[in-house]
Amino acid sequence: MVRVYVLVEGQTEETFVKSVLQPHFNGREIYLFPRLIGKPGHRGGIRKYSQARGDILAALKQEADCFCTTMFDYYGMPNGWPERETARQKPFAERPIMVEQAIMADIAAELGGGLSYARFIPYVQMHEFEALLFSSPKLLADGLELRDESEVQRIRDQFPSPEEINDSQQTAPSKRIRGLNAGYSKVTDGVLISQKIGLNAMRAECPHFNEWIEKLETLVSH
Repeated sequence: MVRVYVLVEGQTEETFVKSVLQPHFNGREIYLFPRLIGKPGHRGGIRKYSQARGDILAALKQEADCFCTTMFDYYGMPNGWPERETARQKPFAERPIMVEQAIMADIAAELGGGLSYARFIPYVQMHEFEALLFSSPKLLADGLELRDESEVQRIRDQFPSPEEINDSQQTAPSKRIRGLNAGYSKVTDGVLISQKIGLNAMRAECPHFNEWIEKLETLVSH
């Protein structure tokens, strides 16, 4: 049996881990336990790196035979996150990897020989959770109760991958979705739609997300 703490920045991601990821991994005897970063009562949103760093270190130190991973958004990260600003100059596909490697190096330096690289898998998604929902324009449109999927498909067709859907604070994935349905709720509607779309469709459309899932699938007990 493999235990994995998944550090997330909000209730939406926490519920997504429980409802979409857990069923997939439970069958592999890999058990995911989502944890909100920050103090109790924190309502979500990425925090300063120093706060997230403390939560990562605490999770790794809590149980020597457990793994730890993250599900954080590059887009909302304050500039103090490792290599966050430098990554902006890189090609899209390299940005999250650069930040992930920098977080890994920092945590490893703090723990010294006490950290096995296999125990920590940082994952940084480029944009919001809602980007994953564009993996199926039809099911996203259905979940938003739209007449058809044409407008959702138009947005999706502008980008090579759903992971790249974002231009500014006005055109972030969640803002685009609320532009189609003002009553959209991240925690309820977003997670229900993600369940209907399913993990396989998201993996097929979102390569960096799929790489993360593949890394978790390879975990085995120490």
